[in-house]
Amino acid sequence: MAEFPCKLIAQVAFKAGGDVFHQLLAKKPQHLANVTPGKIQACNLHQGNYGTNGSVIQWNYTLDGKAQTAKQLLHDIDETKKQIKFKMLEGDLLELYKNMVLTVHVETKGGVDFITWTIDYELINPDNPHPLSILNWTIEFTKDVEAHIFG
Repeated sequence: MAEFPCKLIAQVAFKAGGDVFHQLLAKKPQHLANVTPGKIQACNLHQGNYGTNGSVIQWNYTLDGKAQTAKQLLHDIDETKKQIKFKMLEGDLLELYKNMVLTVHVETKGGVDFITWTIDYELINPDNPHPLSILNWTIEFTKDVEAHIFG
């Protein structure tokens, strides 16, 4: 059976303002360890600057109760669309997936901001699980950020 790219999408209404979410994720991801310490323990800059295309960051995070790391390339940052793409370079997830790109963008519909997460990926082995736990993590993370802002 031929391998093919896969895609998962989640969209979450975000009452705390999509601009706030985008700015936090794009320009100040190192602060997310304070916002969601149960999910993110650290975000370190390896190359470039936060919020800049071509920069490389490393996350220390918890997924399904396990400590994980992910080194990612930031690209396709678009302030107009409020979009960021995180291309996986290294990390635990690459044990299951050949390629993975997480895209997050903000849309406003009917006066409500929505945070949309898209995970594009390719399974190394067709028996590997699809990254539903990552998609659920992004939904919970988005809700945690919103709760922190409304704190």
